[in-house]
Amino acid sequence: MNSTDQPRGSNSPDTEIANHQSSRGLFVTGNDTGVGKTYVAARLARRLREHGLDVGVYKPVASGCRRQGGKLISDDAVALWEAAGRPRQLDFVCPQCFEAALAPPLAAAAEGKEIDSDLIRNGLEKWNGCDFLIVEGVGGLMSPLSEDDYVADFASELNFPLLMVAANRIGVINQTLQSLITASVFRDGLDVAGVVLNDVEPMHEDVSCASNFQQLIHHCVPPVVAHVGHGGEFENLDWLLDKSSNAD
Repeated sequence: MNSTDQPRGSNSPDTEIANHQSSRGLFVTGNDTGVGKTYVAARLARRLREHGLDVGVYKPVASGCRRQGGKLISDDAVALWEAAGRPRQLDFVCPQCFEAALAPPLAAAAEGKEIDSDLIRNGLEKWNGCDFLIVEGVGGLMSPLSEDDYVADFASELNFPLLMVAANRIGVINQTLQSLITASVFRDGLDVAGVVLNDVEPMHEDVSCASNFQQLIHHCVPPVVAHVGHGGEFENLDWLLDKSSNAD
């Protein structure tokens, strides 16, 4: 599907998507793969839980999963679930897991399967009633989520504000601005709540990495809400706490 196509399922409205469009939540995406989306999403879930919220966490599809006890387990899903306080069931966090470390449609094909696009949407029903739902995508906005969808398609349907996670490394300014442009033009535009610069590796003597936070602040229209150090936490969560307390 491309940004000019009619949304998947537009001829048969999806009840679960509609239920969550007015809910409080955040869609965590990245400017690339391997930028630490799960780390950031898990830290957010834990902080919100510490503030007394019932936090739901949802990653509709995962690849590169490991086998345990005859089933596939997503380590990303486990991290999210643990951070949120083990709400409901682990299986609800990621209903579709695949073993090959490939884009989800390719990982599914390697097992002779296809991504269930309906389950991507219907899996949301398991989190009805939570105070705040954190949804994590795969890769970036234009990463294939299924044979029919990009990540941006699902994000657009869900209509949660985006949190753009960017790894602190050479090229981050260009990649982040490209991703923000994509968000602004996809369908009717995707709302970006903010950008997080994430140190996926310990900081070295690198002029680029040392200056990237201020450079992002200078160049980005959406606010750069945090710089998360390697293994660190969010120093300022006011932007998200305000959103979680004021949203209808």
